[in-house]
Amino acid sequence: MAVDYAVIVVYLAGMLAMGWWGMRRAKSKSEFLVAGRRLGPAMYSGTMAAIVLGGASTIGGVGLGYQYGLSGAWMVFTIGLGLLALSVFFSARIARLKVYTVSEMLDLRYGGRAGIISGVVMWAYTLMLAVTSTIAYATIFDVLFDVNRTVAIVLGGTIVVAYSTLGGMWSITLTDMVQFVVKTIGLLLLLLPIAVVKAGGFSEMKAQLPTEYFDPLGIGGETIFTYVLIYTFGMLIGQDIWQRVFTARSDTTARWGGTVAGTYCLVYAIAGAVIGTAAKVMYPDLASADSAFATIVKDELPVGVRGLVLAAALAAVMSTSSGALIACATVANNDIWSRLRGVVGRGGGGAGDEPHDEVKGNRAFILIMGIAVILIAIALNDVVEALTVAYNLLVGGLLVPIIGGLLWRRGTAAGALSAVAVGGVAVVGLMWHYGILANQPIYYGLLASLAVYVVVSLATPPTDAAVLAAWRERLAGRGEPDPVAPAADADASGTPGSPGSPSRSTV
Repeated sequence: MAVDYAVIVVYLAGMLAMGWWGMRRAKSKSEFLVAGRRLGPAMYSGTMAAIVLGGASTIGGVGLGYQYGLSGAWMVFTIGLGLLALSVFFSARIARLKVYTVSEMLDLRYGGRAGIISGVVMWAYTLMLAVTSTIAYATIFDVLFDVNRTVAIVLGGTIVVAYSTLGGMWSITLTDMVQFVVKTIGLLLLLLPIAVVKAGGFSEMKAQLPTEYFDPLGIGGETIFTYVLIYTFGMLIGQDIWQRVFTARSDTTARWGGTVAGTYCLVYAIAGAVIGTAAKVMYPDLASADSAFATIVKDELPVGVRGLVLAAALAAVMSTSSGALIACATVANNDIWSRLRGVVGRGGGGAGDEPHDEVKGNRAFILIMGIAVILIAIALNDVVEALTVAYNLLVGGLLVPIIGGLLWRRGTAAGALSAVAVGGVAVVGLMWHYGILANQPIYYGLLASLAVYVVVSLATPPTDAAVLAAWRERLAGRGEPDPVAPAADADASGTPGSPGSPSRSTV
C-alpha cells in the first residue's frame, strides 16, 4: 500500500498548494466568490462537471449499478440532463445577471422582497449538501488508512476547508480542474475497463446476471420520475450550480461549456452503472450495495492504480464538498447575515480597502461554515435522509418562484414568497406524514407551490414596471456590471497579471 499512500499524499498536498496559490490571486470579492467572472470554456466545463459529480454520483452511482444493473445510471443521468437543460435554456440569462446568489436574482426580479426567506432555504440546502459530501470521506479513508469515521471526516474536511478558505473560488476552480482530470483517468479510463475485464466481459456479465440488470428502465418508472423532479430540477436552481455559472466570462461560455459538462455527466452515469454491474458478477453477496466501489478497488486493482482510483473518488467528494461549502458561506453572508445587520449590499462606493475587507469577511464565513459542516457530519448518521430533506426543500420551496421569475412576467413578489413558504412547509409536513424517503412529499409540495404562486400572483398587483424594466436590462447584459460590489469587480478586472476586461465584457 506504500505506493497507493504516496499517490494520495501527493494529491492532497497538491490541493493545499492550489489553495495557497488561489489566496494570492483572490484580492476582491468578485475574485474570491466567482473567480472574477472570467473562466473560459475549458476550465468552466471541467469545474462544472466536477461540482455536480460528487461522492453520491461516484460511490452511490456504482452502488445503484450493483443493485439495479444498467438502469442504476438514472440518478446520475438525470443530474446530467438537468445540467444540459440549465446550460441550453437558462445559463446565458443567469450569467448576464452578474449577481452572487440565487436570492439576489429573486430580489432583482421581484423588487427586493424575496431574498431573506429564499436565502434561509438555500442555506439549509447547501449546508446539508456540504455535510453529506463530507461524510463520504469516511468511506474512502477507511479503505485507504483503516481509520475510524470521525478521523476520516476531520482529515478530509480540514483539507477542503483549508484550501476553500484560503483562495475561495479561485482555489476551488483550480482544484476542481485537477479533480476533473483525476476522475476521468481513474474512473473512466482505468476502473471501468478493468472492472469489465475482471467480470469476464459483457457476455459473461449477461450470462451471470438476471435479464432485468440490462433493462434500461429496470429501476422503475416512478423512481426515474422522482429522480427527474429532485435532481434534474435541482440542477436548475441550486446555489452551488449557479455560483459556477456566475464564473463564466460570457453567456456563450456558460451555454456551451455547460453543455459539454452535462454530456460528460451522461457518460459518467453509464460508466458507474457498468462498474456496479461488473461488481455484482464478482461479488454477488455484498452486505451493502454502497460498498461495491470500495470492494472492487481494494481487491481487483494493482498497486498504484488503486491509489489513483481512490484519489479519483476522493476528488469526486472534494469537488462537491468545496463547491457546496463556498455556496453555503456565500448565502449565509450575503443573503442572511448582511440583511439581518441591515446592510443594503448594493450601491456605489467601495474605495480604499473595502474589497479586501469583503474578502476577509467571506473567508471568515467559509471557515465558520466549514467547521460547522465537519461537526454536523460527525454527529449525523443517515446521509440519504439528510440529502433527501435538502433537495425536497430546495425543489419544493424554490423551483417555482425561480423558474416562474425567469419565464412568467406576471409573477409577483407576493406570489413568490407564498410559493416558498407553502412549498417548504408542505414538503416538511408531508415528509413527516409519509416518511422522508417517500415520493409524495416532492410531488404534492411542488404542486402546492405552483398553485399558490399562480393564484397569489394573479390576485395581487403586477410587479412594478420599473422593476421589470431593470430586470430586462440586466437579462440583456446591459445593467450594472456587479450589483453587490462594483468597485470590487472593477478591481478584479484590473488585477495585474489577470486577463483584461475585454475578455469579460463579451456579454
